Amino acid sequence: MARSVTAVSVAMLSFMASCRPTTAAPPEPTQIAVKDFMFQPASLTIKVGATVTWTNKDDEPHTVKSDTGLFRSGAMDTNESFSFKFDKPGTYHFTCSIHPRMTGTIIVQ
Repeated sequence: MARSVTAVSVAMLSFMASCRPTTAAPPEPTQIAVKDFMFQPASLTIKVGATVTWTNKDDEPHTVKSDTGLFRSGAMDTNESFSFKFDKPGTYHFTCSIHPRMTGTIIVQ
């Protein structure tokens, strides 16, 4: 009986050693911080179907507005967020309507 327990133990250890945990690809970054009167990062490349979230980290209100009118947030106070899901490939430019020098780009592949 000891031999069969040992054989089973060896078989289990062998099986466990061959089973490596798979590591999924890290999620692509879909967060943009609004900080120091800039969008960080200013350019972001994502896949079709991804949702981008902008979060205001400044003490001043900011907005996120697409140049084409596809999306537009209201004024976001500190720590407030706005999200938009990109369903079509393309290049999307955005700005803060309160501070027009703040600009950014989303590239959807």
